[in-house]
Amino acid sequence: MVSTVTTSTITTIAAMGLTTTMSIAAVVALIGFLATKELASANLSPSSQLIARFFSVGILPMVMAFAVIVAVKIAEILA
Repeated sequence: MVSTVTTSTITTIAAMGLTTTMSIAAVVALIGFLATKELASANLSPSSQLIARFFSVGILPMVMAFAVIVAVKIAEILA
């Protein structure tokens, strides 16, 4: 069963292409970072605020990557 899942996953990734796979991973990571930051900043404990600041550092590069992904997809549609 595990080898079947692994084989299908590899086949799907190869069919979609590396760029699409990395784009999906970046968007999922951005959503995860934003959700974690919001949940951590809702709590007022010092450790939660530290976690919120920690995730804030990674959000800006992820937003920039998301903007590039959107720009490339728009360019693909218009071309």
